[in-house]
Amino acid sequence: MKQSQAFIEKKLDERRLAGTYRAMTPKNALIDFCSNDYLGFARSVELKNKIDKEITNSGLVANGSTGSRLLSGNAAYTEELEEQIASLHRSEAGLIFNSGYDANLGLFSSLPQRGDTILHDELIHASIIDGARLSHANRYSFRHNDLDSLEGKLKRAKGICYVAIESVYSMDGDTAPVEEILELTEKYNASLIVDEAHAIGLFHFGLVNQLGLQDRVFARVVTFGKALGCHGAIVLGGGLLRDYLVNYARSFIYTTAAPFHQVASVKMAYQQLRESTSEVERLKNNISAFKQKIKSDSNYLLIKSDSAIQCIVLKSNEKAKEVATRLQNAGFDVRPILGPTVPLGSERIRICLHSFNTENEVTLLTEHINKFTYAG
Repeated sequence: MKQSQAFIEKKLDERRLAGTYRAMTPKNALIDFCSNDYLGFARSVELKNKIDKEITNSGLVANGSTGSRLLSGNAAYTEELEEQIASLHRSEAGLIFNSGYDANLGLFSSLPQRGDTILHDELIHASIIDGARLSHANRYSFRHNDLDSLEGKLKRAKGICYVAIESVYSMDGDTAPVEEILELTEKYNASLIVDEAHAIGLFHFGLVNQLGLQDRVFARVVTFGKALGCHGAIVLGGGLLRDYLVNYARSFIYTTAAPFHQVASVKMAYQQLRESTSEVERLKNNISAFKQKIKSDSNYLLIKSDSAIQCIVLKSNEKAKEVATRLQNAGFDVRPILGPTVPLGSERIRICLHSFNTENEVTLLTEHINKFTYAG
């Protein structure tokens, strides 16, 4: 056996023995309490019809973009959409990337330089950590949503300092104290970057916009693959930042541009979002109902969250997998979140609520969770 093959087998065996081995599963017919499709756009027939009509009316029939945007893959349609999205988010400019991972990788790997400092919440997206590693800047984490911990790091930061947070955290579902963090960054002349991936939809165009802070935040990353039901992402900020990323963000420069269908889908999803007051209201009602009906005690913690993401910490991979399996057998698509995705002792089940979940489905889910998790 080749050494490379032996290494792969050894590392996979380590995961199996630790109970953290990952495997993909196909779509199922269970009731969806797992996906990030918070407003149901990914399954929306109305949105699909809008996309089909937009593509037909455009007269553009190419299946692919044919190259990177700096070569043959750019289109006036894409640039106009970037301007429209930036306007909706009350930002000066925006640059579309092929995914949220690409956007964070491109932004954080190209902007901070050796000798600069990146401070990020300890629960930040992996894509931000990966981008920061590639930048060669100094990188430090601060305790989750802890202003004192952040200020201590800001006092010691060198070079240009960038602070990275999520407005709604993907694994806990809780909300960052954005305004207080922004005040700290301004006090120490640092630039705040906010990942809005899980805030779009519930908070309409994002928490930063809802709080009226868009003119003070240096940059935002908005993804299209969650509440918008599509794929891709945009970095929002000043026109200078956009020009810089076009010139230096490798995940933008050296990749084939998104095909027209993807770009048109995003345009129509934003149109749907502007009209989706009923979906947002149903989502808010389901969040409220879930929180009212679920139990919590000292053994199994329901993390405080007002977002669509609701997590119950079960403190072990075994317990998280056991409860998730029992819920799946009862007809609910709920997945366990295991280490190393989350820290040791914070293994959990992660429930994603949606506008399309019925009141009865939410009630039944909470009854089963209460029975499987807290009984005895």
